[in-house]
Amino acid sequence: MDLKRYYQRIRDLEAKIADEFAVVFSLETADGGKAGSLAEVTAKIAAKMIADGVARLASSEEARRLREQQAEARRAAELAAAAEKVQLSVVPTSELNQLRAAVPPRKG
Repeated sequence: MDLKRYYQRIRDLEAKIADEFAVVFSLETADGGKAGSLAEVTAKIAAKMIADGVARLASSEEARRLREQQAEARRAAELAAAAEKVQLSVVPTSELNQLRAAVPPRKG
């Protein structure tokens, strides 16, 4: 393997990737790589993965789908975090007694 050519190819591929982050679509490989997974990686890593033949750039539709999934997962995590927050108010005893005195007793 000619290392100069290999690294030049990586640099060329990286230069063609317009964004700082790229979405890649994994390809099946002989060593057990699984096809069909989407991932968002830096342009440099994307170029290396493409040069190594383990991934290709995702189409705009695939990238949109991944970003929608990420946004939905983020919303779900934020909702779960908000549900875990417990609001607690500390009221001094004197103030609690004033509140109790202000409320008429229940008839029962």
